[in-house]
Amino acid sequence: MSKVYIVEAKRSAIGKFGGALSGITAGELAGQVMKKTLDDLGIDKSKIDEVVLGNVLPAGQGQGIARQASIYAGVPAEVPAYTINIICGSGMKTVMSAYNAIKAAEANLIVAGGVEVMSQVPFVTDAKVRTGYKMGGMNLKDGIIIDGLTDVFNNYHMGITAENIADKYKIDRIRQDEFAMKSQEKAIKAIDSDRFKDEIIPVEIKTRKENIIFDKDEYPNRATTLEALNRLRPAFKSDGTVTAGNASGINDGASIIIVASEKAVKEYNLKPIVEIVSVGQSGVDPSIMGLGPVPAIKNALSKCELSLKDINLIELNEAFAVQSLGVIEELKAEHEGVDDVWFAERTNVNGGAIALGHPLGASGARITTTLIHEMKKQNVGYG
Repeated sequence: MSKVYIVEAKRSAIGKFGGALSGITAGELAGQVMKKTLDDLGIDKSKIDEVVLGNVLPAGQGQGIARQASIYAGVPAEVPAYTINIICGSGMKTVMSAYNAIKAAEANLIVAGGVEVMSQVPFVTDAKVRTGYKMGGMNLKDGIIIDGLTDVFNNYHMGITAENIADKYKIDRIRQDEFAMKSQEKAIKAIDSDRFKDEIIPVEIKTRKENIIFDKDEYPNRATTLEALNRLRPAFKSDGTVTAGNASGINDGASIIIVASEKAVKEYNLKPIVEIVSVGQSGVDPSIMGLGPVPAIKNALSKCELSLKDINLIELNEAFAVQSLGVIEELKAEHEGVDDVWFAERTNVNGGAIALGHPLGASGARITTTLIHEMKKQNVGYG
């Protein structure tokens, strides 16, 4: 079987809700990032075998987000494109799908990634409108909440799943706020030192007055202090610990990852950045959904005969501070030789979703992109 390489990984800067990227659709945004990534790489787009993107909230933005992006990027119409939705893991799952297709000798060159423009998500009503209401009014529901942030099995917000993890591991508010503060500090330091410059594709936004180039993450809050975080009210239950400050944001962004076989690398003169040596996935009880990385990491490590101690850098999606802390608690319990200091030295070294933002369908690809570039900068072996 062929080895599988990532030959390029790029992203847009992440926009805040209602911010710089709010006027552009998911297809248009991903299309811009894809086109510039492919053009800069110098790939003949007719050699692409397929395009696969993660997207969670496509309502109102037209058919087939991945197909839209592919066509906008100038990929020939003959190249198939499809969209994956497994909520927060969507963008990462596209890379896994590309890996599997290449291992199975079904493809040699695949465009993976993800996109979400949460600012564009419409409000919805129920299907009864189609057959008619006899009396009374109808309610509008937020599409973001209904399709992106609600556990359908327990009918509660993702924030409650985070509270469940806080209860399970006895993780108090102080630890969560400290974790969130560190995320903000690391992200702002990375932005100010141009740490993300190599991974960001500038996006052109057209307005009536001028064209704007958006190339810097706009969600990190420079006014954040630990004292300010401590003053925030619980967001999901009155006696809870999860707040707007120690949870990730509602954001817009896209990431594109080019995955190639050994054959493609040789034939198209591509330069691998990293080799994908293993992938892993798993499901968990929806009531504690944020712990999914724990069995997924175990799965991936078992396939390549590595231990957690062999890993030099970790990118962990910070849906909530407590969820990230819960994952770390479980990993410490399951793996020898790792402690809080070990995790602090290598996990989300440039901040995470609490500071940078969490555009759902893009996040898995975004953290993969950030990981790859940091591995390259630090010249480390495994991430």
